[in-house]
Amino acid sequence: MYSIVPVVIFEASATPSLLVSRPPRSRDRGPPSKESTQTDFASLDVLGRVPSPTTAIEACHSDGFLLNSGLRISGGGALLVGGEAFVWRPWEAMGGKKEKGRGKRLLNSKGQWDVPPEVWGVLDIVWPKPDLLVLGLGPSMYPVALETRAHLNALGISVEVQDTRNAAAQFNLLATERGVGSVAAALVPLGWKEGR
Repeated sequence: MYSIVPVVIFEASATPSLLVSRPPRSRDRGPPSKESTQTDFASLDVLGRVPSPTTAIEACHSDGFLLNSGLRISGGGALLVGGEAFVWRPWEAMGGKKEKGRGKRLLNSKGQWDVPPEVWGVLDIVWPKPDLLVLGLGPSMYPVALETRAHLNALGISVEVQDTRNAAAQFNLLATERGVGSVAAALVPLGWKEGR
């Protein structure tokens, strides 16, 4: 009825030689290759000859941005579209979300980032439209309200939401790779405080 199965028990100090990884005997890789097709990976730089866009973000400040062209945007956010930079203050838009006694707001009662369609005036008129908008929402990330996302999607623009530091870095990378015509950025300053 029962079968007997032999069990092998190893002591803690005894390890099977098949399970032990031995260090290499030598670090020598042999003679250098004489082939002409060898790649020097140290000198390989895919984007080495591609100039960075003039609207690349050099630094994010609490009240604005410094672009690599030397332009400093103070007292507001930045809207970067088609190689052009605009001062962008979504909290001052006509019909914006300014609640009485609560200051200027970019978040709705559900905690979603919600701005009126007037904020995107440049994106409404620019042609060709960028494929992607990198949205930097200040020091934190929030979900974007459905109405705001629907307006941008109706323009044919996809939205990527991040905090401002990461959004600036992503814009710089994508604008270099894909070109400033394909990628736009809307960045709220790092010092933005809701209700101020």
